[in-house]
Amino acid sequence: MRRATTQDPLDRTRFPADPWALREVRYDSGDLGKTETLFAVGNGYLGLRGNVEEGRDTYAHGTFINGFHEIWPIQHAEDAYGFAKVGQTIVNVPDPKIMRLYVDDEPLLLTVADLERYERTLDFRDGVLVREVIWRTPSGKRVHLRSRRMVSFSERHLAVMDYEITLLDADAPVAISCQILNRQDGQDEYTGRTVNGNGMVPGATFDPRRAASLRGRVLEPVLNWEGDGRSVLGYRVAASGMTLAVAADHSIETTDSYEIRTQTGDDLAKHVFRIDATRGTTTRITKVVSYHTSRGVPPPELVDRCRRTLDRVKRAGTESVFAAQRAWLDDFWARSDVEIGGQPELQQAVRWNLFQLIQASARAEGTGVPAKGVTGSGYDGHYFWDTEIYVLPFLTYTSPAFARNALRFRYTLLDAARRRAWELNQRGALYPWRTINGEEASAYYAAGTAQYHIDADISHAVSQYVAASGDRAFLEREAIDILVETARLWADLGFWRRSAGSDGREEFHIHGVTGPDEYTAVVNDNLFTNVMARANLRAAVRNLRRIEREDPTAYVAVRRRLALTTEEIEEFHSAAEAMHVPYDENLGIHPQDDDFLSKELWDLPNTPPDKRPLLLHYHPLVIYRHQVLKQADVVLALFLQGDEFSFEEKLADFEYYDPLTTGDSTLSAVVQSIIAAEVGYSGLAEAYFSSAVYVDLADLHHNADAGVHVASLGGVWNALVAGFGGMRDYLAEWSFDPRLPSSWDHLTFRLCLQGNRLRVHVLEDSITFDLEAGDDPHLRLVVQGEEVVVDRGTTLTVPLRRFDERFGRPSVRDIEGSVREDGSVIRATVPSHPSHPELEDWEVDRGPVPGS
Repeated sequence: MRRATTQDPLDRTRFPADPWALREVRYDSGDLGKTETLFAVGNGYLGLRGNVEEGRDTYAHGTFINGFHEIWPIQHAEDAYGFAKVGQTIVNVPDPKIMRLYVDDEPLLLTVADLERYERTLDFRDGVLVREVIWRTPSGKRVHLRSRRMVSFSERHLAVMDYEITLLDADAPVAISCQILNRQDGQDEYTGRTVNGNGMVPGATFDPRRAASLRGRVLEPVLNWEGDGRSVLGYRVAASGMTLAVAADHSIETTDSYEIRTQTGDDLAKHVFRIDATRGTTTRITKVVSYHTSRGVPPPELVDRCRRTLDRVKRAGTESVFAAQRAWLDDFWARSDVEIGGQPELQQAVRWNLFQLIQASARAEGTGVPAKGVTGSGYDGHYFWDTEIYVLPFLTYTSPAFARNALRFRYTLLDAARRRAWELNQRGALYPWRTINGEEASAYYAAGTAQYHIDADISHAVSQYVAASGDRAFLEREAIDILVETARLWADLGFWRRSAGSDGREEFHIHGVTGPDEYTAVVNDNLFTNVMARANLRAAVRNLRRIEREDPTAYVAVRRRLALTTEEIEEFHSAAEAMHVPYDENLGIHPQDDDFLSKELWDLPNTPPDKRPLLLHYHPLVIYRHQVLKQADVVLALFLQGDEFSFEEKLADFEYYDPLTTGDSTLSAVVQSIIAAEVGYSGLAEAYFSSAVYVDLADLHHNADAGVHVASLGGVWNALVAGFGGMRDYLAEWSFDPRLPSSWDHLTFRLCLQGNRLRVHVLEDSITFDLEAGDDPHLRLVVQGEEVVVDRGTTLTVPLRRFDERFGRPSVRDIEGSVREDGSVIRATVPSHPSHPELEDWEVDRGPVPGS
């Protein structure tokens, strides 16, 4: 076994390496926010943060339902036409996790408890969070506790919890208070603080990545009742009008005598078991919970749906739910697992990432995939381009049914996107930069609405899914509408200009947009936007011609439905083929936009660590005036549209932009890793991959308390499969050119390609393929430029040529001193405040600036 070169940032005395579980063997209240995220359970619809059952030792209470939100008016200091008017924020719904324990009337509080044993395990194979504790009470009695918590994948609206207690050496009165508590959007019942928004957690500071705080009554009570062990609460959201019902069944298994007390009210349903517990007797309390939500169905009807969900579990028994969970995950891992040989710590981290990724997306039916999944309220529970660019590839190639659901959700928002395009004086459709209900919720248009590239990102995911799945019905009924309406926007947004070159040809330009890099805003001819828009236009034309060829009747229906003319289709084609792609002959690179290279170069190596991330320490205008990137922009284009660039162009672009990329966004590391691997910077690719795979596990960006970084989770899979596995998919030609790290024994993954499951096994000098499932007798692939055929029932092994490896990493110093086309020399500086004694005093004292 080779020696691992990837740095492991986890404390292995607390989180031991386990390839199939995340285990915590020592309780520490110092990072509750992070561990509540790491041990969250969910299914894409319902999510429960990893709060302790006893409820009080908590950083941020959290129970979230995907898409369940409140709306509020956005207050602009200076309003203008077309600005987003209505904000949307995910609602923290009533918390079912609470099972408070009292022994001799003394509560269990982990922060002060005498714990002889503590272990918490999130098992990736059965999807169950288990905690085992031996607690020595203040009177000296030893109590063994075991709890389980699970959100079902097979039953979308279901969660199951149980709590076992055994007195080891003495009898004692025991009480377990099972509660469903509405905390008014995360308000802590002990302190009255809101623990869910900006600046309300002790030590918290301004951070735009966190959720807004909702004011006033959010969940208006509609009904509550209790009977026969079942507790029910129903609500309507004050402004959005969304509705919710939650119901819980409670049961007890014990040979000891007990009594039950119940209480219900507007914001509380309490089921208390009082037990005369005897030494050596195990008592188990089980709570089965169901949530149903709607955009307007009355809560009493939602209660009926909860009843049906709970009744099914009551008939079959709760153990059947756990068995179904294991079977569901067995199937998931059979098609989705990625194996890394000789790296047990890294293997654990990868599987945690993949498990959290499916927890964010599997049952997100009729909704998008929030940037934080259902593990926290960060980014207000909004959907971004994260889904299409980072999450959809994983779903498309491992769970295509889930990818289809996510893309159908975008289709349901198409009318809202058409209205938004009209509002911005454009034809076609413009998808919102951030949203829950389909309306634009980005108050800062320069880094929000101006990111028109989201249209092309959605188109890219649609095209990728259609090619990989062969789903012609989806193409003809829904996907083609998305492709055409987004293409219409580009054709209308751009304009024609004669080239300044000697040929004087007509070129198509797109002005006044923002690319993925949010440290550069509202620019002309952003390369990423132009290249992706070109692909969008081509995809519309290509798929229209495919439908015309394969189903003329469907083609006529599409043309009629979209009022699409032959002239318009030709316009799409002409605009795509004449798209302006910036290129600087002097530096030999693709400028990020037409003005990027004229800006001053930010000296990142000499930027103080306490000034990172830049967005929290510098005004946007300061950042906009410099060559500095929040996240990969041109480099992302090199990955997504890699067949449009030569190897030499990719190498030159990567070496220029990598030193300028701050990594302030978790979207960067995975893309930098993929292209670093492709152009030969294998050590740098590993380093970037480590940053991505541990971004939440080690809280590398210091905001894991707000929820997982779903885009990074998806990017980890992309980095493994596309980066180290070298897989590319250009118009359904699947090619492989692996870059296996020297410290890895092997890399194994699976892909679903047009209904066939392909197993790929990469070694240092060979790649092996097996068709594990599907009906096709063979599959055509390309390995390092040569076509190969994988036949069913036969293992195909192909030798690999070694790639040229580059060492070290590109540096700002490599760029400094370069000469621009106008003859000016590129210099690197760090923006700093001018020296001003009175201002320095103000910064220390936080008093008013003199003269203000």
